[in-house]
Amino acid sequence: MNVIDLTHTIKEGMPVYPGTEAPRLMPANTYEKDGFKETLIRMYTHTGTHMDPPAHLFAGRTTIDAFPADQFIGKAIVIDCRDLDEGEAITMDRIARYGDEARLADFLLFNLGWDKRWGHESYFGDYPCIDDEVLDFILNGAYKGIGFDVIGLDPIADENLPRHKKLFKECDIINIENLKNLDLCGRGLFWFSCFPLKLENGDGSPVRAVAWFE
Repeated sequence: MNVIDLTHTIKEGMPVYPGTEAPRLMPANTYEKDGFKETLIRMYTHTGTHMDPPAHLFAGRTTIDAFPADQFIGKAIVIDCRDLDEGEAITMDRIARYGDEARLADFLLFNLGWDKRWGHESYFGDYPCIDDEVLDFILNGAYKGIGFDVIGLDPIADENLPRHKKLFKECDIINIENLKNLDLCGRGLFWFSCFPLKLENGDGSPVRAVAWFE
């Protein structure tokens, strides 16, 4: 079995959404003093490679812990968008290139090549985003989730979050952000999982996203 890690490491000083506090990993117990090591973690629920549930935007909508575990595992396909210019829209022609496999997938993962900018200021630039037609296609499908190797579903400068709101208003689906290594997943369908922490009333959670090939 070939397993590909699609997850950024959580560490102090890592990129975070502008205005958000970076994570802190503080020694709570040490080998020298206590005979074992334990770390106190302070971070936001949307740190690093993470997922958004509908409750991220709407009170009373589905939380992380309310989803069944099988929401976070299934077949995925990577939609290659690496040749798009900054600010250019991701349109339906991108998905159409993958034919029936795009409809058979449980997860659509969009590869902008943006993970190569991780750790640089340009990561917070004007990355391409899906347009309304693509969003309608997703909402009319039977997808468990969508994912991106950028920091947001909406442009980073758009504080109104219209894509998030449209995605989550009525649909029980998850959105995964800050993926990496999507270029290693090939063109066809593959197994994918993105299990979150089971946080009570969870509005989001870091995930360990992986692809595997049997």
